[in-house]
Amino acid sequence: MALTGSVPRRAAQLVWRGMRDHPGTYVVAVGTSAVFGVLTVGVSRVLGTITDQVVVPAISGSEHACGEIWRAGAAIALVAVSLAVTVALRRIFAGRGFALIQEDHRAGVTRQYLHLPMSWHRRHPTGQLLSNASADVEAATGIFNPLPFALGVAVMLVVATVALFRTDVWLALAALVVLPLAVVANVVFQRRMSPAAIRAQQLRAEVADIAHESFEAAVLVTSLGTAAREEARFAGRATQLRAANVRVGTVRAMFDPVIDVLPGLGTLLVLAVGTVQVSAGNVQTGDVVAAAYLLTLLAIPVRAFGWVLGEVPRALVGYDRIARVLDARSSLPPGDRSWAPATGGVRVQLQGVGVSVGLPGGGDLALLRDVDLDVAPGRTVAVVGPTGSGKTTLVSLVSRLTDPTAGAVLVDGIDLREVRPTDLARHVALVSQTTFVFEDTVRGNVTLADAGEPGAPDDEAVWDALRVARVDDVARALPGGLDAPLGERGANLSGGQRQRLALARALVSGPAVLILDDATSAVDPRIEQAILRGLRGGTGPTVLLVAYRMSSVLLADEVVHIDGGRVVDRGTHEELLARDLGYRDLATAYEQESARRAAEVDDELALDEVVDSFLKDPA
Repeated sequence: MALTGSVPRRAAQLVWRGMRDHPGTYVVAVGTSAVFGVLTVGVSRVLGTITDQVVVPAISGSEHACGEIWRAGAAIALVAVSLAVTVALRRIFAGRGFALIQEDHRAGVTRQYLHLPMSWHRRHPTGQLLSNASADVEAATGIFNPLPFALGVAVMLVVATVALFRTDVWLALAALVVLPLAVVANVVFQRRMSPAAIRAQQLRAEVADIAHESFEAAVLVTSLGTAAREEARFAGRATQLRAANVRVGTVRAMFDPVIDVLPGLGTLLVLAVGTVQVSAGNVQTGDVVAAAYLLTLLAIPVRAFGWVLGEVPRALVGYDRIARVLDARSSLPPGDRSWAPATGGVRVQLQGVGVSVGLPGGGDLALLRDVDLDVAPGRTVAVVGPTGSGKTTLVSLVSRLTDPTAGAVLVDGIDLREVRPTDLARHVALVSQTTFVFEDTVRGNVTLADAGEPGAPDDEAVWDALRVARVDDVARALPGGLDAPLGERGANLSGGQRQRLALARALVSGPAVLILDDATSAVDPRIEQAILRGLRGGTGPTVLLVAYRMSSVLLADEVVHIDGGRVVDRGTHEELLARDLGYRDLATAYEQESARRAAEVDDELALDEVVDSFLKDPA
């Protein structure tokens, strides 16, 4: 998608790609604009003919000429109506093409975001990504709004040039001398505008990023009393953006008047040359009137070139920023092998798995090394270890959020890298500690589909998933049940309820592998145990559980102890307590952490009860 070559070449590529994607719309838009250009020249010729054959003779007292005035007026009116129709059609289809190209770019950028891996997203601030899909798209497409008009003007200039040279060479040269001056003005403008536009567009992304951080961290900012610091940080970057925008506006303010004044200078030059030529008997008065009127009409069309050229630097900057997203290549090439496991869990194997990441200063950091793991179908395995030991990295491999740099991850004996993404998403479900709730209904949040959408789980499946996640009672208590709207990010739910809703979302498709990355940290321990017991059984999924509560670990069929990116030991809880000193210390720490989290959950439940009582009886 990247543009290559000089500025004119890149601009031509940008224009061609946009028009190529919507040929029908732009054929009509440019075609009607070309007709407008021809008719505009026709108006000048009609006016010149009427001047010579009707107006001048009528002033001289010709009765025949006086009788032709009404017919002359009708001819002018007919051309004017034709101009109005072409203007309307040009604007309608130009606006349609502009909107369609914007839609294409926004859809393309958003689609690419959804397909790029999390590693790519972590390297790019959210504000920059928002800017790519909004401000950069607007910048890249701004050139297409005046484009059909400008292309019609090109036709107009060709027709006008032919007409002027057929009338008189000197008159034509006087009228067209403004064109090379406009070219020079545009070259100077491009050199000054490009760096200013690049700077302004980058600052827009930075301002959006700071604003997004402030909104996301609203609770933290308020609780720590750092609102003044955030305000100052945002104001400083906003001031830089203001200065950059003023710079862009200043350059435009210097360029636009030059473009505006050129047709006027051309008209004065035509009148001066025309006076000499009329006196010499080389042309008639109507020819001079036609040429002067044509230049007057060209004032706005010539400025259309200015509008287009004025948008070129900003459009190229915006498109380059979009192209960097669209050209980004995923480090996770999609597989093409279908996978349809039987009901229940499947075997999960990690064979010689290693994961390394590059360091900014050079070299690699190993997150996992020589991991071998074999999980039987339907088993629940708890993955435990100290912070930074590689637990989340390990389970993220099974959901293919990332690929191993060494070894392979297999499900049912198939390398995950060979499995089609749609099959993988259907049969391997991940629930993380950080849950996201859409501003949608309960049903929409569980199924991630619209009601009645083909292939979407039915209400019975939704209720079953809610029941297993122990959140069905919450859904029934909400006004509307499955149709109850949830606030932004599930604001009308508690933290534990949001986690259980996310678990129901993972369960509704009947996954063969379920990965819980501390996914019940905010859930009451008794409810958590009921959920985990409900997942066990012959037809249940294979469960990989990253746990920080001993109550959760005790429910697992097997425990895998990870430390330093390696599997230290594996076995039952009792076996590891007996032979693994590190696990014994970890279990003690887990019990202390479980007590602390239980106290937090109890406090949250008590607060919920107070809020519910107040809502029922404010008195």
